[in-house]
Amino acid sequence: HLSIRRQRQMCIRDRKKTQRSFIFPLAAFFLIWYFVYVLLAAFAIDFMSQRVWGDITVGLLMGLGQFVTTFAITMGYVAFANRRLDPIATEIREELEKAQGEA
Repeated sequence: HLSIRRQRQMCIRDRKKTQRSFIFPLAAFFLIWYFVYVLLAAFAIDFMSQRVWGDITVGLLMGLGQFVTTFAITMGYVAFANRRLDPIATEIREELEKAQGEA
């Protein structure tokens, strides 16, 4: 039972490592992108108020870009989780169910 527990812990540790390797870089990217937007809005008013087309300004496009980025990151994470994390979680769950059935 000890080796099964140790193997399970290793699987869980690997899953967390894989998840963090995806989440942390994307979170850092998004936070930097967000703070650049906020700082530009606060201190580069002339730049952010430049008209691109009609009443559409750089600031408006960057603000909309925040939403686009959020949805893109979400879709990317879902695809990553489906491809890399879910198989590991399924394996762990099946092992636990099997061990529970044997007990």
